[in-house]
Amino acid sequence: MTVSSAIVASPELVRRDDDNGVVVLTLNTPHNRNALSLAMIEAVIAALDDIANDNKARVVVLAGAGQALSAGHDLKEMQAHRNDCDRGRDYYVELFARCAALMQAVVALPKPVIAAVEGIATAAGCQLVAACDLAVAGENARFGLSGVNYGLFCSTPLVAVGRAVPRKQAMEMALTGSLYSAQEAERFGLVNRVVPEGGALEEALALARTIANHSAPTLAIGKRAFYAQIERPLDEAYALASVAMIDNLAEPDSVEGLGAFLDKRRPVWGS
Repeated sequence: MTVSSAIVASPELVRRDDDNGVVVLTLNTPHNRNALSLAMIEAVIAALDDIANDNKARVVVLAGAGQALSAGHDLKEMQAHRNDCDRGRDYYVELFARCAALMQAVVALPKPVIAAVEGIATAAGCQLVAACDLAVAGENARFGLSGVNYGLFCSTPLVAVGRAVPRKQAMEMALTGSLYSAQEAERFGLVNRVVPEGGALEEALALARTIANHSAPTLAIGKRAFYAQIERPLDEAYALASVAMIDNLAEPDSVEGLGAFLDKRRPVWGS
């Protein structure tokens, strides 16, 4: 894999590597378990913005350097802002607004995003996993909504986690602050699959390469439609999904794909 020449904000915080349409974004502050400081959040948002406008990028794999995907917000940074004249309120407002923007940017990105998790993904780090479209975990990975352990209920992480796993499981995670194994996370649907320790990135890359073989416009339409309909009432969901199918059929790649199937040949995607 070669390092992309694309410029992202704060390259020391987020490293980007490209290989045949698959982009790996690595959170790169292992000294604090890739904490989601305000600077880290902005760096990831900037990287996603670059990818959104990069026609060569087809699938994103999100990983973390060292022993974590992310341990969540930077608690030292949060605590330091208590010394601000407003006891940190303006900073906290900005922090949670930008974190919400990051999670929504992952969902809105017109390319699939796969989390590759080794070590821990806790609090906002667990939220990040839940926001991704797919997730692969090493067998020793651990997940949790740990905020309650230090007096801060994980209300914002529950937005993503509560949409990714059954509600009672999400509430148990937030109410107990416990760590859950990769196998438990797979069982209740937070991750798609568990692989031997150290193998999450390679498995995520293999999954990404499979997905990258498909039509990019088709994937973008499908991802957008899924998130638009999933929380809607059944009749609205079918209406939205039907429009997506009709729009998809108007795409040149759909004309090519259906024709290739009927002609018993491999499709040649136009984009």
